[in-house]
This record gives sequence, structure tokens and C-alpha cells, in this order.
Amino acid sequence: MCIVSVIMPCYNAGLYIEQAIKSVLFQTFQNWELLVIDDCSTDNSVEIIKKYEQQDRRIKYFNTEVTSGSPALPRNIGLDNAKGKYIAFLDSDDVWLPEKLQEQLLFIEKKGYLFVYSNYEKISDVGARKKRYIQVRDCVSYKDILRSCDIPCLTTLIDKRLFKDIRFREVVKEDYVAWLEILKLKNVKAYNTGNIHALYREIPFSRSGGILNRIKNQWYVLRNVERINFILASYYLFYFGMKGLVKYLK
Repeated sequence: MCIVSVIMPCYNAGLYIEQAIKSVLFQTFQNWELLVIDDCSTDNSVEIIKKYEQQDRRIKYFNTEVTSGSPALPRNIGLDNAKGKYIAFLDSDDVWLPEKLQEQLLFIEKKGYLFVYSNYEKISDVGARKKRYIQVRDCVSYKDILRSCDIPCLTTLIDKRLFKDIRFREVVKEDYVAWLEILKLKNVKAYNTGNIHALYREIPFSRSGGILNRIKNQWYVLRNVERINFILASYYLFYFGMKGLVKYLK
């Protein structure tokens, strides 16, 4: 049985997905499966995915019936078909560094944790690296991430048991909402390995948008998803804005 199920949603990622897939293939830890779920791409993404599926039986292709417009449904399809003890997420335009899985597995099993993540580096849309390192909080609880989401989705490694009753919801910041639900309902904490394990690609006009859009989405989650009262939500949003501005400008 594979140890790690890697879930990769895809939509029109033909320019980047080959590099994302190769970053999984080049992992120093090799006991994994890669579930790539295409959301009705109209470019050559499926052709690339199927090429690698034919070359390596650990790579498995899935697809949605209609375009969902969000990574939530593809990730849920991945979760429903995952066979691994641990779940990891990698978007089709991002990249893992070679020792990501190996170092995280050593960390999570040595410490007995259920949920770990790492720091990361920002790269340009063409993959240029300029040492734009993003260091996030060492340990995160539910209350911590109400202020700011310090759990980068592309760096996570999560015990599959935490997803027993949890799936991604069709809302803005669906990964953040999932972390909130796990940390709140499961009463666990997430821990940072302290290493840089992934490269986050900044693409102009991406779904996450600029800082003002991020602030608006954060407010929506605080007020409409978590039902935080206005005063406390305003405090959390101010903290989020200040910290997010520093991260955004890097």
C-alpha cells in the first residue's frame, strides 16, 4: 500500500503541469500515488496527464463531469479515491522540492503529529527564483488561523483520518475553510517542519487575486462561514491585512 496520496487538481494548466508532475516523480521518497483530477480543461492538460499515467502506474487520472470552477470538487474526488495513509496536496502550477515528502514523513512520524506543513518560496510565472522565502508560524491552532492562514496548501502532509468526515466546500478559500474545520472539530494542531519544501508560482490574474480581494474573501470566511461576531472579526481582519501585506510584497 502506498504511504502518501498526492492530490493534484487541474484546469488548463498545460503550461505548468508537467513540471508539477515531475516534482512528484523526482521525490527522494517514492512510495506514493499521484491522483490528478482534471476539471474539464480545454487545453492540452489531459494529454500531458495521460502521457505520464501511461509511463507510471502510480499516476492516476480522474476528471469531473462538468467544469466546477474551483479546486474543491477535484480535491474531494481525490480524497474519495486516495489509498494512502497520508494526504498531500499540490496544485498543477506549483512545484515540490525533491526532499519534501521524505523530510515531512520523518518529521510527522517522529513527533507523532497528524498535520504538518512547511515554509515555501515564491517563484514567478516563468519559474524564476529570487529567494522570496515565506516563513510561516511554527505551530497553528484554530484560533491562530482565524488571524491568518499560516498553512500553505501546497506544503501540507495530513493524516488521512482527519478527513474522515470532512471534505472541501464550494466556498472562497476552500483550503483555508477545510483547515479551520479540521483544527476546530478534530481539536488538533498543525506543525511547521521549519524547512522550505515547495515553490509557489505567482500567476498574474490568478483566482486568488490581489490583496484587496484576499481581504474581502477573508472577511467572508470570518463572518459567513465561521460566524465570528463583527468586532472580533474586525480584529482578526486587521491582523490578516497587516501580515498579508508583508507576505504579498515579498
